[in-house]
Amino acid sequence: MDAVENPPRQPFSIKLWPPSQNTRAMLVERMANNLSNPTVFTRKYGSLSKEEAAKNAKYIEETAFVSANEHYDNEPDGDGSSAVQLYAKECSKLILEVLKRGQKVEEKDGVVSLPHDTIFDISKGQRAFIEAEEAQELLQPLKEPGNSYSKVCFSNRSFGIGAARVAEPILKSVKDQLKVVDLSDFVAGRPEADALDVMNIFSDTLEGSILKSLNLSDNALGEKGVRAFGKLLKSQSSLEELFLMNNGISEEAAKAVAELVPSTDKLRVLHFHNNMTGDEGAMAIAEIVRRAPLLENFRCSSTRVGSEGGIALSEALGTFSNLRKLDLHDNMFGIEVGVSLSQALTKHQNLSELYLSYLNLEDEGAIAIANALKDSAPSLEILEMAGNDITSEAASALASCIGVMPSLTKLNLSENELKDDGAIQISKVLQDGHDHLKEVDFSLNSLRRSGARTLAQSVVNKAQFKLLSLNGNYISDEGIDELNKIFKKSPDLLGPLDENDPDGEDGDDDDNKESGDEDNDELESKLKNLDVNQED
Repeated sequence: MDAVENPPRQPFSIKLWPPSQNTRAMLVERMANNLSNPTVFTRKYGSLSKEEAAKNAKYIEETAFVSANEHYDNEPDGDGSSAVQLYAKECSKLILEVLKRGQKVEEKDGVVSLPHDTIFDISKGQRAFIEAEEAQELLQPLKEPGNSYSKVCFSNRSFGIGAARVAEPILKSVKDQLKVVDLSDFVAGRPEADALDVMNIFSDTLEGSILKSLNLSDNALGEKGVRAFGKLLKSQSSLEELFLMNNGISEEAAKAVAELVPSTDKLRVLHFHNNMTGDEGAMAIAEIVRRAPLLENFRCSSTRVGSEGGIALSEALGTFSNLRKLDLHDNMFGIEVGVSLSQALTKHQNLSELYLSYLNLEDEGAIAIANALKDSAPSLEILEMAGNDITSEAASALASCIGVMPSLTKLNLSENELKDDGAIQISKVLQDGHDHLKEVDFSLNSLRRSGARTLAQSVVNKAQFKLLSLNGNYISDEGIDELNKIFKKSPDLLGPLDENDPDGEDGDDDDNKESGDEDNDELESKLKNLDVNQED
């Protein structure tokens, strides 16, 4: 199989996800109280004993955590706020389900489930190999008559051939009821021949199932691996989500995917992050995109795509109009692709998240994209264009674009050359409105005192604001004092300035805030009043 080469990961700023162990324990305790004490719902459905409530609360939290963590891995929004929201929502939903059923949670060898539950997940616990004997025990719940499992997750456990043979008849017995299959990272550490045999077994077994979501990420597939899943992929006509991340998807592998996934007319989510796709591979992916008119969430980041492949992807993205999330960061696009992409973006009026960092856009590409977004993306919530060699020449276009985005929550323009002039122009449009703004990153932008001060003044009084990143700039000592004074009442809103160089002449700025304390405070605040939601 093709080797997977991991490119350097770009650091993220403040993260609300994942929660700390203390936060998770706090939530389990609160849910146990909800399940065992009198509430409007326990009076209606009956409460559980304290022992049963504790077991169920643990199950609920772990299940919700897995769903939210998968969401964050597949659709990162930078700060993890959407994962936190999903986490709370899943907890509320499962509390109500437990109360309605009045059933006890079952836990054995790291596998947790409710009788007749819809999710079967063996990914919890320590990452380990699975052989035949253990597979018999782990997969036993899937053999129970009348089970209603519709989602199976075998991630984080490495299947040998013996374990795959055990799983074969079991999966065949439930494949007609399955809607979601997660086979990510399920052959780790196996010799290539064994891994391919395991993939073939699972592919043959699940062929003909009618899936909505299929995750084959983190398996170092290469072309051989993709073709090992050929029968499963060819048989899918209703897929809505397909994840092929960190899989060594080279040009040949990408062509195999395009060949083996015949029907994409229902596809809403397609992720190809961290592969070796290149220009030729991007052209194959572009063909898949052209066949997916309902696509809402497309990720083709860190895939070594250059100008030719970038243009092909841009043209494909211009053939439909449903995108909500687009992540193309960390490719080698260049100016020409930026201009081509700007034309495609005019079609997507509902775009809410856009990740275009490290694409070599320069001023011309950035201006083209900003002008397109100004007219077509008023609902944009996240805009990331870091590391694109953008100077103050593009500031006016960026400011005009940002000024008509009242829903903006995160703006990342770090690692550019906007300098004070660019920062001041953008600060002016951030001052009024933008009440949902939470994070602004102008690190590595050669800012001095005036640009930093204006940015600080534009965001400090916003009710929902969480973090201003200005590290690694050229702010004088007096400027640092001024920033600290501006944020005197809310010092946590100002990121670290330990890499700022007050004596620098004409440099950059680097800041990426990782805030564990604020992370947990914010998360606990969001979960503080968690209770059972009203019935749907």
